[in-house]
Amino acid sequence: MSTAVHPGIVVGVDGSVGSHAAVRWSAREAVMRRVPLVLVNVLATDVTAAWAMAVPAAPLPAQYFESREQDARAVLAEAETVAKDAGAVDVTTELVQAAAVPGLVDVAKEADMLVVGTRGHGAVKRLLLGSVTTGLLHHSRCPVAVIGPDADQPSETGPVVVGVDGSRASQRAVEIAFEEASMRGVDLVALHSWSDRNESLHPYVDWATVRAPAEETLAVSLAGWCERYPDVTVHRESVFDRPVEHLLERSESAQLLVVGSHGRGGFAGMLLGSVSTAVVQAARSPVIVARGR
Repeated sequence: MSTAVHPGIVVGVDGSVGSHAAVRWSAREAVMRRVPLVLVNVLATDVTAAWAMAVPAAPLPAQYFESREQDARAVLAEAETVAKDAGAVDVTTELVQAAAVPGLVDVAKEADMLVVGTRGHGAVKRLLLGSVTTGLLHHSRCPVAVIGPDADQPSETGPVVVGVDGSRASQRAVEIAFEEASMRGVDLVALHSWSDRNESLHPYVDWATVRAPAEETLAVSLAGWCERYPDVTVHRESVFDRPVEHLLERSESAQLLVVGSHGRGGFAGMLLGSVSTAVVQAARSPVIVARGR
């Protein structure tokens, strides 16, 4: 497993359509941030390879690993070409021998961001997220950007949208969203939904009575950031119920959606909340899940 420290943006690549979309998006992100871009392909060790092939963990022939390493390096070379064609300048590649999730988590432990596609070659078609992407969303030590096959070329004028609920993870999302909106020179939509946890009461809730605390949550969450990023025009939206539906609706015209890894409704042991999971699976725009520092 790699022990190298990689600041900047780390991209997991496997040669799939989703992987190429992730590389193109990451290249533009790296240029905006003026940071290096690191393309990583994870080559399973003999134990993990045998497990993945559902065969006994017997020694595999050396030719097998030589062929797989050649394929992996070809994938990296192709990804480097894609990145440079998308405008990236400072690009390096790395081949890591490890299981996919821990290998990428380790390489990106000091990175500004880890970027992956929604699914790779090994994903079952009916699943919206591949197992590697899902694992990274649960275990990454830095923010994770998930890029769908058609989500790497969003509108250049669309806003950045951030989900706000007042939690610590939400605060990290707000920080990332302001930074992204400022770099892109676009507006920021801060959306707070109150609340989908007690559906039986919805017919009896007077929205006027909860609007004030909802707007207060937004005000507290945004406090200080507007002053830090005076170039960003912020649109505050308080809505009633169903945060996933509202976030997905806003994402239709957004160039980026930012959410926390879990919110107020999550249990302490859950690393990814239901809202974040649903948004990542269904959003057409790129999604950043705020994790780590």
